[in-house]
This record gives sequence, C-alpha cells and structure tokens, in this order.
Amino acid sequence: MNRAMLIVGIILLAIIAFGVINITQSYQTGNELDYYLLRETTEAAMTDAVDVGYYRLSGLVRMDKEKFVESFIRRFSQNVANSRTYDIGFYDINETPPKVSILVKSETAASINDESLGITNRIDAILETNYYNNIYVTNRTRAGELDYSEVDR
Repeated sequence: MNRAMLIVGIILLAIIAFGVINITQSYQTGNELDYYLLRETTEAAMTDAVDVGYYRLSGLVRMDKEKFVESFIRRFSQNVANSRTYDIGFYDINETPPKVSILVKSETAASINDESLGITNRIDAILETNYYNNIYVTNRTRAGELDYSEVDR
C-alpha cells in the first residue's frame, strides 16, 4: 500500500509539473514571438510609409501617418495567431523625423481563476537614413521648382 501511494504521488507531481512547464513555455514563446513580430512589422510599415516624392524634392525623410497605420495593421493581422486577442495602441507617430511608439497587448490561452495571462510589448522606433547633400535636389529647390523644404517649419 505504501509503494502504491508513492507511485500515485509521483504521477500527480509529474502531471502538475508538466502543466506548469506548459503554461510557462506558452507564455515565454508568445512573448518572444510577439516582440519579433512587432519589431519586424514596425520596420516594414515605416519603410512602406516613407513619402518618396517629398524625399526626392527636399532631401528629408518624411513618413505618412495614415499609410503607416494601415500598413502596420495589415501586416500584423496577416501574421498573428488566431488563438489570442490583440490590443494595438499607437502612442506617438511623428512624420518628420519618422518616429513611432506602439504598444501591443495580448492574452494567452492559459487562465487561472478566469484571469488570462497578459503579454505586453512596447517598441519605440526611429527611421534613420544616411543624410548627405544631394546636388540634384539642392539645385532644384534653390531654383524654386516644387520647393517643399519649408513645409515642416
């Protein structure tokens, strides 16, 4: 009888350990995947939202806010898992210089007392470029052809 209870206790302990490991692994994997998805999606959406016409005319990098948000949400929704709900918050979007601050909250499938475990990731991204003087752009803006250099001032 003593050995039988010992075996039952070991089996119960193993089941509890596997459950805790499964919840922890799900939480950590979800956090890592959400972070890398957020980072890559932000970078791609910022690159998509660069106003190429403005850059050609003034030599300054500017990002379109609406285009960034549209591209970010489209790309993010194509790559997320359907097993969780996501809450995306845009806290700061600057057009010049291109800077964004995004907070993504998600909930895991695991729950304790009807409280699900939440994952929160925040990223601040600035789009940088090699700033150099483009002679062609400088000559066109000094000649008065489509001068947009004073728009942001």
